[in-house]
Amino acid sequence: MKWLSVLPQQCILLMTCLLMALEAVPIDIDKTKVKGEGHVEGEKVENPDTGLYYDEYLRQVIDVLETDKHFREKLQTADIEEIKSGKLSRELDLVSHHVRTRLDELKRQEVARLRMLIKAKMDSVQDTGIDHQALLKQFEHLNHQNPDTFEPKDLDMLIKAATSDLENYDKTRHEEFKKYEMMKEHERREYLKTLDEEKRQREESKFEEMKKKHGDHPKVHHPGSKDQLKEVWEEADGLDPNEFDPKTFFKLHDVNNDGFLDEQELEALFTKELEKVYDPKNEEDDMVEMEEERLRMREHVMNEVDVNKDRLVTLEEFLRATEKKEFLEPDSWETLDQQQLFTEDELKEFESHISQQEDELRKKAEDLQKQKEELQRQHDQLQAQKQELQQVVKQMEQKKLQQGNPPAGPAGELKFQPRMCLSVEVWNSSKVFLKHQMGREGRLCCNYQSKNTEI
Repeated sequence: MKWLSVLPQQCILLMTCLLMALEAVPIDIDKTKVKGEGHVEGEKVENPDTGLYYDEYLRQVIDVLETDKHFREKLQTADIEEIKSGKLSRELDLVSHHVRTRLDELKRQEVARLRMLIKAKMDSVQDTGIDHQALLKQFEHLNHQNPDTFEPKDLDMLIKAATSDLENYDKTRHEEFKKYEMMKEHERREYLKTLDEEKRQREESKFEEMKKKHGDHPKVHHPGSKDQLKEVWEEADGLDPNEFDPKTFFKLHDVNNDGFLDEQELEALFTKELEKVYDPKNEEDDMVEMEEERLRMREHVMNEVDVNKDRLVTLEEFLRATEKKEFLEPDSWETLDQQQLFTEDELKEFESHISQQEDELRKKAEDLQKQKEELQRQHDQLQAQKQELQQVVKQMEQKKLQQGNPPAGPAGELKFQPRMCLSVEVWNSSKVFLKHQMGREGRLCCNYQSKNTEI
């Protein structure tokens, strides 16, 4: 499940990083002690995919806005609330004509893309009479009432939609993980039902043994605590633990030198802790669970450190967190294997939902089978009719040959074929049915009420 390892970069990060000519003030450290190559000055750092279905449109809008000097200056002085409230969007009226023209073009392309997606979806279900304009309302990242020009309202809607979507991104991932765990347990129990008692007990014992083996690991430090960061400082950075310095640590792990620790940079700090619990070589360790653990650690640190809730950790916020008592004396950290991920009632509800889906699929399969059988019956019927028609045509052709003139003999006389008889059926004036036959010697015979009278 690759998506579990792809980390979203929320909208405010994208907006505030438009001009990351706002480089953080360098900290004088001796980076010769640090393993690996440092960040190359002036190198453009690619932001990870946000995971939004309008990610490309969002990035293109930001790239175009970045080219306007006035907007860049306003962005430098804007705080997070001004961006989220829409105040910054009103500055769009003051950008250059060239920028507005380019934004108009981007919006028209996005509207066309969405309409194409809608059409493809509708065509797939063979629906007709679709109001595409009404369906565009479900896309909240642009003003669908004005499909031609990019206005301040569009920028405001884009920021709010991206912020809202990304704030719900973690929640969605947690829900998907919970479903994943319930499905694993459901499949395990269903498999046990197929086994006899001896094999079932053996499988249950193996399951408990693997759970115990997975839970037997070194102590996991509390995420964001001094012990946890010092371990990264020593083992990942290769520095003396006695010389641990939070300010230097922050600068070292601000990989793109933008003055923030973003979500991806934070999650990278937990790799050493996760390696204590999860090993891809071990059967008992699930890498999907490892990524969920990483997400939980990042969320916890963000809740503790990110004061203004912009999903970015500044140097000031980071240093302030290191002064708290929890930094030095944190509570113990419970890993996923020490928690109940779902209740029996939740599992039953989940299984009920699965059963309902299976019933629907089974019903659809039965309907399709009936349709197939009906089509086969119609096909067989048509084939039978075709064969009958071919037989009738063949008989008609044979009869036509039989009704043709008989071949002439050597002297020109008619030559009758033996055993050939031409039958003519008529009704006489008395409404009495007569059947005339031409005999083998060419004499006309009349069959009248089963009595043969030679004429």
